[in-house]
Order: sequence, then structure tokens, then C-alpha cells
Amino acid sequence: MNKQDKVSLLAVGDVSPERDDPESLFAHTAAFLRRGDIVFGQLETNLSERGVNVGLAPSGRSHPNNVDALTCAGFNVMSFASNHTLDWHHDALIDTLDILKKNNIAVVGAGRNIKEARQPVIIERKGIKVGFLGYCSVVPRGYEARENKPGLAPVRATTSYEQPDWQPGTPPLIMSRANPGDLAAMVSDIRSLRPNVDVLVVSMHWGVHFVPSMIAMYEYEVGHAAIDAGADLILGHHAHLLKGIEVYKGKVIFHSLCNFAFDIHLPPNFSRSRGPAKIRRTHNFGFEIDPEYPSYPFPVDSRKTILVKCVLSNRQIERISFLPAMINKQSQPEIVTHADKRFSDVLEYLQWLCLDQDLDTELVP
Repeated sequence: MNKQDKVSLLAVGDVSPERDDPESLFAHTAAFLRRGDIVFGQLETNLSERGVNVGLAPSGRSHPNNVDALTCAGFNVMSFASNHTLDWHHDALIDTLDILKKNNIAVVGAGRNIKEARQPVIIERKGIKVGFLGYCSVVPRGYEARENKPGLAPVRATTSYEQPDWQPGTPPLIMSRANPGDLAAMVSDIRSLRPNVDVLVVSMHWGVHFVPSMIAMYEYEVGHAAIDAGADLILGHHAHLLKGIEVYKGKVIFHSLCNFAFDIHLPPNFSRSRGPAKIRRTHNFGFEIDPEYPSYPFPVDSRKTILVKCVLSNRQIERISFLPAMINKQSQPEIVTHADKRFSDVLEYLQWLCLDQDLDTELVP
């Protein structure tokens, strides 16, 4: 097969361009991303001037013109299934879907109704058809799409706590299981799409955010069910941290790609506020906002991220690799080379994440 017959799929985690000069967010990565035949990301903000903020996030909305950041970076497919999909209610979600479509960016995981939210996207490059589906497991109440209501495609999960032995006061095991109906719907979607594509990618907004390494039980259940049904690759996000990389039946599950290009306009004095958001940051997750990263209010380890590169040929995934990257003080991702010490920092961190969760994935520089 000739080199030109190969297709490159590039994928990153959470993207949220909220700054006044949105294209600058990709100043160090746009040229590389534009080389991809297919470029995927997870959109974490609404592109709209309409709506009322009903979500927990301090922002969650960008000007519609900020779509320019996505087009300049070469994105042509994005998931919009997240816990921020309806932060600015129905009108903002619909505006976001429309502005992305107008700019030739296909959307999975959200829609005007549940049928549209579960609708796949198929992109063909050089004779290879790649299908995408998107789902969310961290679903605020009412954010799921229904027959006559906009929202996201859900694969929800329930949590229970079990005593591991007879001793009183023993720390409980945290058990999480996928909603059977949601899981069955996802499996049905994958099986329906499988005969129509060569490569099938599932985007999952899931996991436990801000907690290093932890992979929730239901992630294995959902990820394995997706691959058993016919998925070739799982792209996870939401955790705002990298998580371990799993190989199941020869297929790769990225449990979290971390943030990639995440820029937030915080309210004045947000970092010094003493409200519920500060309590969650400090008590539940143990981090403070670094004043040297004014538009990136995340833990130190959230600065480590990756860009996934898949080479497709002969109608299948030939090779999967990733490029380490770091988030700078301007919230911009920078791809780091092997000669850069930060390359080793990211690689060693990922190796620890895999070992800590008993994943036997081998990462080779």
C-alpha cells in the first residue's frame, strides 16, 4: 500500500476556547493538528450568546465566533456529550450544534432529541470509512436527551458501597455499575454502525475527575461492552487528568486524555472565593488554583496531556501512538519532543497510572 493511502486520525481530550483571541489557544499545535486527515476533540463549552446558566461550572459558554479556534486547528468531528452540554439550557445547545455544522465540524453525543444524540458520524478518507459515536456517564439530572427534549446521549452509572470484610469501620469498596438500559442502547448503536464502517471509534465522557489514577469500575464494564459490540477504539475524557491506557482484546481504551486546550474566563476573585466550589477543590480533591495559571484552574498534574495518533490502512487501525504535551501558563498545549525532559515526565506519569490500576500496558518511547 502506498503511503498516501494511509489515513491519520488525531484525537485529543477536552477543548474549551473561551478567550477573546481563541485561535491563540492552539498557537503551538494547530499546524500539527491540521496534518491529520481526521481530527477529533471533546467540546466542553457552549458556543452561544443565548441561555441562562443552570450548571455548576463558572463559565461553560463561549462566543459563537470562538468556533474559529476549532476550524483553525483542523477539527472536523467533536463530541458534545458532557456534564456541560446543557449548562446554558436548550437554546445554547442548539446554537452550538448549528455553529459546528455550519463550520463543517460533525457532532456526536448530543442533539435536539435522543435519536439525534445517538446518531453516528461517518467520515470517509481515502476510501476508509471511520464511524464515531459519543456518550456521557457523568450526567447532571435532566441533561440526558429524550424523545422530545434536547440533551446528551447517556450511559449513566449507579454507585454503591460494600463492606469488604467483617471488621466494623473498614473502608468500603466503591462499586459502580452501568445503567442496563443505557448500556444496551450503546451496544445497539455500535452493532448497527459496525457493518457500515471500517473503523469504529467511541467517545466516552466518564470517570472520576481530579482523583489521580482511579478508574471507576463501570468504565471497564462500559469499555469492554463497547469493544465486544464492535468498537475499535475508546477515547475517554472528563477527568481533567490523564488516566491509564488499557488494551482489551487487542483494542485500546484511553480512560482519560486529560484536557488539551482548556481556557476558562473565571469570575473576579473566583480563586479566593470560599463557596462550594472552593470546598470541593480543597477538601474533596486537594488542590488550589495556581495564580500563575489564571485561566487554567486545575491541579498541577492536569498540565500533562497527550495527543493520540492512529494510522489507518487496509481498512483497519495499523498503529496507535501518542505524543506527550504540556499545558503552559497561557493554557496552551505544547507538544514536547523526546529530547525535552517534560517528555519523560509525561511518559513516566502514564506508566505509573497504568501500574497503579494493574494495567499491563507497555509504553515504548
